[in-house]
Amino acid sequence: MSIREVSATEFPILIDLWEVSVKATHHFLPAAYIDELRPRLLNEWLPAVTLRAYVDVQNVIRGFIGTYDGKIEMLFIDPAMRSKGIGKALVAHAIAELQCSLVDVNEQNSQAVDFYRHVGFIVIDRSPLDGQGKPYPILHMKLDASAADK
Repeated sequence: MSIREVSATEFPILIDLWEVSVKATHHFLPAAYIDELRPRLLNEWLPAVTLRAYVDVQNVIRGFIGTYDGKIEMLFIDPAMRSKGIGKALVAHAIAELQCSLVDVNEQNSQAVDFYRHVGFIVIDRSPLDGQGKPYPILHMKLDASAADK
C-alpha cells in the first residue's frame, strides 16, 4: 500500500469513489444535490487541487485527498476500506509533505468531524452555508499546534 500522485485520466475513478463515499457518510445531502456536485467535482475541483491517492498492492485507489494552498479540500475513502488507517495516512501525508494545516468539514458529517479531531484538528470557526450557498453548515478547522508536535 502506498500514496502516489493522481493523473487526470484517473478522475473518473475518483468521481466514482467520491460518490460512494459521500452516499455512505453525507446522509444529510439529497441525491439531487450530489448529482449537481458531480460535474463540478470532475470539471472544476479535481483539476484545481493537488491530488494524492492511497493505493493497494494491485494499484487500486482506495482513497484520495485533494489539497490547495495549505488546506485539505477533500478526503474520500472507499466505504469498504474505512477504519483501516487510509484517511489517517492521507492526512499525515498532507500535513508532512504538502504542509496542510486547515480543513473545512460539513458540521452534519459527525464522523468526519470526529476523525479530524482525532488526528489533531480543532474548530476555529463556523459558516452557516456550504461553499455553494446551501444550508449545510461548515466547520473550519486548524491543526492544533500542540497535536502537530506529538
